[in-house]
Amino acid sequence: MKGKPASRKFLPVLGLLWLAAGWLAAAETGPVAGEYKEYKVKAAFIYNFTKFTDWPPGAFSSPTASLVIGILGEDPFGDTMEDVVRGEVVRGRPLVIKRLRPDDDLRACHILFIARSETQRLPAVLSQLKGTPVLSVGETSGFAEQGGMINLLLADSILKIEINQAALEQAGLQISAKLLKLARLVKTSRS
Repeated sequence: MKGKPASRKFLPVLGLLWLAAGWLAAAETGPVAGEYKEYKVKAAFIYNFTKFTDWPPGAFSSPTASLVIGILGEDPFGDTMEDVVRGEVVRGRPLVIKRLRPDDDLRACHILFIARSETQRLPAVLSQLKGTPVLSVGETSGFAEQGGMINLLLADSILKIEINQAALEQAGLQISAKLLKLARLVKTSRS
């Protein structure tokens, strides 16, 4: 099957990621407008992670099973995440958003966004996910160092990406080298 050359395959996605990062940098300084834009950009990044990540075949019940994006904790997105993924299909899989509570099975999703409200529970959440093919995405300082996979940090109105590649590999996930180049790589800290 012929497709786009590998070097060009991710250019539109990378362009969107850079555009999203620049858009956030230019965000209004008001707390409501800035927070709205922050989560619109984070939603776009999470959507694009579905294109940059390869899950092991056993992570899905069938070749056309939905790719589930879970949100754990106080949902900062409102309707934004649904707006971003509505009608989208990635590699033949429709995208589905699920809001989860701490007592839900967090392994029932493929991407899990862990909101700031879960900071105190983070070690228990990451322990539950350890070794499972769930791409954990956080937004708090030290998330990746604690074993989270991708951290979306806002610093001086710029969204920065941190990736813990060892955590990804332990879960059997592969992420595009192009995304790795955009990120600061971190390692799990030993306590």
